[in-house]
Amino acid sequence: MDCFQASPSHSWLYPTVILCSFGFFSMMRPSEPFLIPYLSGPDKNLTSTEMTNEIFPVWTYSYLVLLLPVFVLTDYVRYKPVIIIQGISFIITWLLLLFGQGVKAMQAVEFFYGMVTATEVAYYAYIYSVVSPEHYQKVSGYCRSVTLVAYTAASVLSQLLVSLTKLSYFYLNVISLASVSVAFLFSLFLPMPKKSMFFHAKPSKDIQKPSSTNAVLEERQVDATPGCDEEKPTSEIPTPLGNLDDSRWSGPKPKNVALRVFVQWFQDLKECYSSKRLFYWSLWWALSTAGFNQVLNYVQILWDDKAPSQNSFIYNGAVEAIATFGGAVAAFAVGYVKVNWELLGEMALAIFSVVNAGALFLMHYTTDIWACYSGYLIFKTGYMLLITIAVFQIAINLSVERYALVFGINTFVALVIQTIITVIVVDQRGLNLPVSIQFLVYGSYFTVIAGIFLMRSIYIIYSAKCQKKVPSSALSQNP
Repeated sequence: MDCFQASPSHSWLYPTVILCSFGFFSMMRPSEPFLIPYLSGPDKNLTSTEMTNEIFPVWTYSYLVLLLPVFVLTDYVRYKPVIIIQGISFIITWLLLLFGQGVKAMQAVEFFYGMVTATEVAYYAYIYSVVSPEHYQKVSGYCRSVTLVAYTAASVLSQLLVSLTKLSYFYLNVISLASVSVAFLFSLFLPMPKKSMFFHAKPSKDIQKPSSTNAVLEERQVDATPGCDEEKPTSEIPTPLGNLDDSRWSGPKPKNVALRVFVQWFQDLKECYSSKRLFYWSLWWALSTAGFNQVLNYVQILWDDKAPSQNSFIYNGAVEAIATFGGAVAAFAVGYVKVNWELLGEMALAIFSVVNAGALFLMHYTTDIWACYSGYLIFKTGYMLLITIAVFQIAINLSVERYALVFGINTFVALVIQTIITVIVVDQRGLNLPVSIQFLVYGSYFTVIAGIFLMRSIYIIYSAKCQKKVPSSALSQNP
């Protein structure tokens, strides 16, 4: 593979085009909106109980087990090998979907799809190792946008093929296999990075810190006034991580590079999460992402329960396309909304969590598939809107390295929560609840999230009012 290790061009354009091409074809999977009709149809003949309680939980468990080892391995081997592994996992997943039979084969599908999602981190992290810092924002936008476009296009294509040409679900999976195979070929042509964020980092003098960080820190120091709110320690405001510079070590310096990296991770995470603001946004991220992934994992089974695909016209592809597009528009629009997120952020999280809970309750109680579709549209759009805000609020004062760490830990915590929910609610060794009752549980879960952040927002707003009263009362006492 040496012939693929060097880029024909040293600019940011070549790796960006190759990576975006990989992202596009890896997400161009028209079979996905119609997975449950395919599995429950004559091709596989699986029951709803088998899919819900025996097959789908495997994805959650494999994702959890693989995430942390893959996160470490991704940086250690410098991204490209892990992207190639993701491409291979895609191909194995769809080969098993096409030609595997029975519960065990479909459990293997879920395991390899867990590998796909665990290795996804390499796709987003790769670009930071081959692109100069001034292009980070632009290239990250390209990489994320192309996946949304591909998923939306695949959903529209699948709906048109199913509705207009009556194409078999089997051939939708053939198209998906061809697309992910093309993605794998593109992964071979990615330039091999010479550095990574942690194990193969550049010297600290070359690391560029976010330009907005110092301004934000200065603004917070100027605006800090005594009052009813508690005094924040210096460590509560995370400062940017530069590199494994010797000056960062307060204790004995481990000689082993890997050990130094792990110790540095622990110190950085401890400092990051000492910020209450970052902690609570991360808490919402983990709790909501766990619920979101759980809903996405089982929503097609719920739709099939409301309107069996063997007896009804289904519009899963159209709904997924609209939901993804609507979520992308909402996420884009939030960048133009001027809100004091420090004061009202938790209130927004509480309000939209109530909306999400209401959408899930609607999906549980309704017998009409169109109402169920509508609930899903509201739920997915609301989540994509809020996760965009949460990512910005968490990343605003963090370097790329620290953001990667926080993202990894938040995702891992979300998976732990999702695994607990799966074991208790879904797994046949737990409550083994039918899918309709599961969505009642998920609605209650988001109600609890809304309650947590409503109380938190009330506390923040009350503290802010107290903070304003103290200076005014001090002025009134002066002669």
